[in-house]
Amino acid sequence: MERTQELLYELNELMNHNRIPHVPVFVDSPLATNLTEVYKKYPHYFNKRAVYLIESGDDIFNFPNLKFTKTVDESKSINNVSGPKVIIAGSGMSNGGRILHHEQRYLSDPKSTILFIGYQVEGTLGRKILDGAKEVSIFGQIIPVNCQVKAIGGYSAHADQNMLTEWIKSAAIGGKLKNVFVVQGEEDSANALAERIKKDIGVTAIVPSQNESFEL
Repeated sequence: MERTQELLYELNELMNHNRIPHVPVFVDSPLATNLTEVYKKYPHYFNKRAVYLIESGDDIFNFPNLKFTKTVDESKSINNVSGPKVIIAGSGMSNGGRILHHEQRYLSDPKSTILFIGYQVEGTLGRKILDGAKEVSIFGQIIPVNCQVKAIGGYSAHADQNMLTEWIKSAAIGGKLKNVFVVQGEEDSANALAERIKKDIGVTAIVPSQNESFEL
């Protein structure tokens, strides 16, 4: 949600201005495909630049060489497309989904690039690849990582510490909020957020341990 649609907007712009070759682009994610259909229904929520492009006849979700692969057979058929191509697939941290099949095929190819859009949590396959693993295990097969590994961090859809603190502060008005459980993020970041919540808002903030339980 959102990242795929933003990427399609950017790819459309880059191709329109001949900044990248007009190669086939595949959105190989049923969920992203379904969400893109939702985006198409509500163009009045787009920013001014996107609205201008659409009103000028430029369909940012239906440009030449763009294909949405909904079925498994359509996904497999991507392998039959020779030459350069762009494949947008999930999941974002390589912990499941169709991306695993593409990684199994292309990670060993020095002519290919894997581009991570978003944060890779410690312990995930995506993080291992991003940290420079020379080989990884996918479906029980050892795959050498010979491709280029790149990352873009500017597409994160999550609120940062300041935004989360302000949101919690508004929820604490009236004294009804008693406890906050920080359950996402790596340990250092989670503890830092919990400390800030306690210090700035005066509400108990807890970073639960694995399998720890609480009675509310």
